[in-house]
Amino acid sequence: MTSTPSSSRSPQRSGAAYPRAVDRLISEFAALPGIGRRSAERLAFHVLKSSEESALGLSQALIDVKKSVRHCVNCYHLSDADLCPVCGDPSRDHRTVLVVEQPRDLLALEATGMYKGIYHVLMGRLSPLEGIGPAELTVDRLLDRAKNPATNPGGVPVAEVILGLNPTLEGDGTALYLTDALRATGVRVSRLARGLPSGGQLEHASKAVLADAIHERRAVD
Repeated sequence: MTSTPSSSRSPQRSGAAYPRAVDRLISEFAALPGIGRRSAERLAFHVLKSSEESALGLSQALIDVKKSVRHCVNCYHLSDADLCPVCGDPSRDHRTVLVVEQPRDLLALEATGMYKGIYHVLMGRLSPLEGIGPAELTVDRLLDRAKNPATNPGGVPVAEVILGLNPTLEGDGTALYLTDALRATGVRVSRLARGLPSGGQLEHASKAVLADAIHERRAVD
């Protein structure tokens, strides 16, 4: 019996390598932001040690998120319907729109119970070095809401836009851009008071700090 030439053999996996399914799971975890290879391995082994019910529950949660969660057609907050609960609430002040960078910022402000208007989520902030300009954000939709009452919930004209962006270099730059863009619409533009620490993030601020920031907001000169 003749031996098969080595050049025609399939590549052999090292005996010490992870099984392909485990290696793929580690690679998928490692692709997540802030997760390195070691952290990805720990997560993968946690899944391996978990019960089948627990692991399949995680899998189903991922499927459900991708299939059922969308952005509100009005403000771009996360929702499982066309309108998020805030935009769809008739008791909210639809004349006042608070602009934030991300859905997590909206949730932090809602937790204070101090704000009774509605929101607009930019889905980021201007960052030229990262190639993020107005076209990559929901700026056009915000300006449309300010100009055309029919595009705001209930057809209510927007009277005030509050800039609730993070007090960072990029957040301040985004606020300046929006202030200039909104001037032509005639709406009042204000900004959260500087009770928020410079360089901080809304999601990490306490309820008291956020409540003061909403209450002490002031107009942009």
